[in-house]
Amino acid sequence: MFYPKLAAGRQQTLTTEAFGGYDHNLELADGEFYDMENLSADAYPLLAPRPRRGTAQAIEGVQGILAKDALCWVQNNTLYINGASMEAYMPSVSISAGEKQLISMGAYLCIFPDGIYFNTEKYSDNGYMGQENTVNAASTNIDISLCLVDGTALTVSYTQASQPENPSNGQYWLDTSGKLHTLKQWAEATSQWVSVPTVYLKLSANGIGKGFQQYDGIRLSGLTGNEQVEKLNGSQILYDVGESYLVIVGLVDETTKVTSGTVKTARKVPSMDFITESGNRLWGCKYGVADGETANEIYCCKLGDFKNWECYQGVSTDSWRASCGTDGKWTGAATLADSPIFFKEDCFHRVYPSASGAHQVVVQKCAGVQNGSSKSLVVVDDRLYYKSRMGVCVYDGSLPQEIGSCFGTKLYYNAVAGGARGKYFISMEDESHNWSLFVYDTRKGLWHKEDSTHAEDFARVDDELYFLEDGTLRTVYGSVGTLEAPVGWMAETGIMTYGLVGKKYVSRINLRMQLPKGSSVDFWVQYDSDGVWRHCGHIEGRGLRTFLLPIRPARCDHLKFRLTGKGEMKLFSLARVLEAGSDA
Repeated sequence: MFYPKLAAGRQQTLTTEAFGGYDHNLELADGEFYDMENLSADAYPLLAPRPRRGTAQAIEGVQGILAKDALCWVQNNTLYINGASMEAYMPSVSISAGEKQLISMGAYLCIFPDGIYFNTEKYSDNGYMGQENTVNAASTNIDISLCLVDGTALTVSYTQASQPENPSNGQYWLDTSGKLHTLKQWAEATSQWVSVPTVYLKLSANGIGKGFQQYDGIRLSGLTGNEQVEKLNGSQILYDVGESYLVIVGLVDETTKVTSGTVKTARKVPSMDFITESGNRLWGCKYGVADGETANEIYCCKLGDFKNWECYQGVSTDSWRASCGTDGKWTGAATLADSPIFFKEDCFHRVYPSASGAHQVVVQKCAGVQNGSSKSLVVVDDRLYYKSRMGVCVYDGSLPQEIGSCFGTKLYYNAVAGGARGKYFISMEDESHNWSLFVYDTRKGLWHKEDSTHAEDFARVDDELYFLEDGTLRTVYGSVGTLEAPVGWMAETGIMTYGLVGKKYVSRINLRMQLPKGSSVDFWVQYDSDGVWRHCGHIEGRGLRTFLLPIRPARCDHLKFRLTGKGEMKLFSLARVLEAGSDA
């Protein structure tokens, strides 16, 4: 007698050996995780926790931070370099309260909006970029007279409308025949009067030139008198200067004294929203009201001179500014490949500097930097990364591309970012005001979620990335500071669906991993989206050898699982054995 044979259940084994990172969408690729904590792409294609961080020091009240050869920051209105206070070297400089933008230009550290500079190689070289002198003309008369470019007095032999007779070589004639008077000089060799192309004036008064240097661009205001004197108000170039005099371009018919009013001489730094350095110049942008006038402009300082923003001599090294026609306020600024880029939410303005000084601005309509996320602009491996409204974008010089689709439908704001070792670290706030730190490995193209870190600022020194959190300076890779305890981590899969026809179930899950001594891992399963996580196994580290952790889930329609652990771990593979059941 023969018994009927039972057909073996159809099985299918799905093995994952490459773990792709974070993806918070409903449909995930194999090896991706719907949620995670403190995982990293360092061991890719294996899954492993992030490195242990370091705690460098507590620094409450930080207003801005920047990395040069050493870490620099402003704390409680005082500048610190590598942890040492610079207050003793800055007796004439006072840093105000409030948030600061710290910009590096060569050896100099520039602090905005205060307009303060500090030489990090020569500490005694510091001060304000701007300078303003006020002269009360009633008590200190201002003498205005013709002079040569070096300030030497110039004597006019004739002041008249008709041409002088029998002049001597080199004599000057002030021709008043036309509406615009001109200065001419007699040339014996050609027997004719030659117009002097540039006429200079010397303004003399105690303190009128204090703090200025030759070829500074300044603003003169408050000069009163005849039409020639009042025309001197406005932008001027200083061709020579001393504490008690200025030499500028201008013309007066006779030596004049200004005896009333308040005269101001000022070298001004414009009010700017965001500043960046490129090509030995500082570049900035402003949207709103500046000096009582509406502004939507881009500026740059004189070549190699961050003190001068209004020096216009008609040469290639001049300061420069351009008005912009796009609407909306500026949201950030950065430099990519020696080209400054200024962002709004729906576009950016890229400036192409010219050696001749004819800089060109090109406007690109695209996803710009999200308002409030100006600190997300970071260059990593010659590409610019930033947070836009649509997600995280990368710009390589062509068009920005979104790389943040892994965040799903969740919206994030107020992003702050840093970059080191080919990775882009970004701390963002979601709609529920919860903060998360995400890491994008630019070389592997993978996102990982770390933890709830609320980074206020990042700064990279060599290969270490510092970040500021809750008044504490920490390091991402732990090479500086006290190492934290072993890292707790978590990985959660999405809903698992399979390609078998009819009812199906996972009969076994096999995990192959390496778990050193002192580390541990727990396995959790959730069936049919019931919201309950069931504990299915616990393993303590047994050394560096790999081992197999078999899990037998209950029969269900679908499931997802979660791994939690503490300490070092490497997950080599995850295998799921599926069996098909009946349609009942």
